[in-house]
Amino acid sequence: MIATYPVGGVLYDYGQYALGLERLGFDVYYLEDTGGSTYDPRTRLYGPDASYGVQFLAAALETLSPRLAGRWHFRDVEGRSYGLAQDEMNDIVARADLFLNVSGGTLLRDEYLPSRRKVLIDTDPGWNHFVNYPRWDESPGWKGTHGYRAHDHFFTYAENIGGDGCLLPDLGLDWLPTRPPVVLDLWQPEPPGEVWTTVLTWKNFQQSIEHEGRSYGTKELEFGKVESLPLLVRARLEMAIGGAESPVEHWRKLGWSITSSVERSITPADYRHYIQSSRGEFSVAKNVYVDTLSGWFSCRSICYLAAGRPVVVQDTGFTRNIPAGKGLLAFSSLDEAASAIAAVEADYDAHQRAALAIARRYFSAEHVLSDMLTRIAS
Repeated sequence: MIATYPVGGVLYDYGQYALGLERLGFDVYYLEDTGGSTYDPRTRLYGPDASYGVQFLAAALETLSPRLAGRWHFRDVEGRSYGLAQDEMNDIVARADLFLNVSGGTLLRDEYLPSRRKVLIDTDPGWNHFVNYPRWDESPGWKGTHGYRAHDHFFTYAENIGGDGCLLPDLGLDWLPTRPPVVLDLWQPEPPGEVWTTVLTWKNFQQSIEHEGRSYGTKELEFGKVESLPLLVRARLEMAIGGAESPVEHWRKLGWSITSSVERSITPADYRHYIQSSRGEFSVAKNVYVDTLSGWFSCRSICYLAAGRPVVVQDTGFTRNIPAGKGLLAFSSLDEAASAIAAVEADYDAHQRAALAIARRYFSAEHVLSDMLTRIAS
């Protein structure tokens, strides 16, 4: 979805899959065909004009790899094609060993079905399992395409799905757990490293999710629990925020520094610099990830870890699968959050080293993608 939402963070969400697979020896092509309008960060509006997104996509892929520069195809909301010709892309898909549909962002049109291994990666558990996927089941064939069930393999960032306490429905599918991949050598620490930061969107859902008598939302339901954190720690804390209107002045009175997520992520270089020059990441998770005990972990946090920046984040149940306590620390309350920040500050160098070690052991693209490929082939 790089051209659909052309900002730095989104490039790395998807681009690290492409670059990681290329590093494993694959000939990688990038396809984007969401059927939706594109976002223009200059106007902060969605619309049919994809020119900004297409230019961003072409330049961004080239920054990742010269080989990717000429290996992409984008289809806009009105059916216009950019990059490789549609017929050429259809032939590439048909011959490919793997059709990796990250986030389910690309519609499964008839011309993509010949691919022999169509793999769906659910990156947004909760919204997908409670809203998107049931919507497909109720109204199959949107825009003449095939739904999520037409894939051959199903992976999810909800590592706890099917486990004790996880409230996410499996929808009758055999979901396999996976994690976001990070290409380690893209990320390096850089000065000043003085301020704890995060990048977030406020109120992603226009309305709450209702499922079996429970209501779920996004970070607005969790942040209030820890918003007084600057009053309890000496560390400097900042949020780069986008999305719906938020109580910025209230947060500033509590000691938060507030900046624009669009400005911090307008280019891939801006986003990478913001993370690499931070002291670490402090963030809450979406309420739906937390309350369902999903085990989800952030594709942004892995970049902080790879840059040797400690991460203090709200527990979604990921501590069942990934060790926390050094370099990566989890919290479920305000007091736990304050204690975690204090622990990192008391031995910062050790936590930096541990952060990189966790990125290397649990999130490196080589490890994550090789594991996924092994399970697909088995």
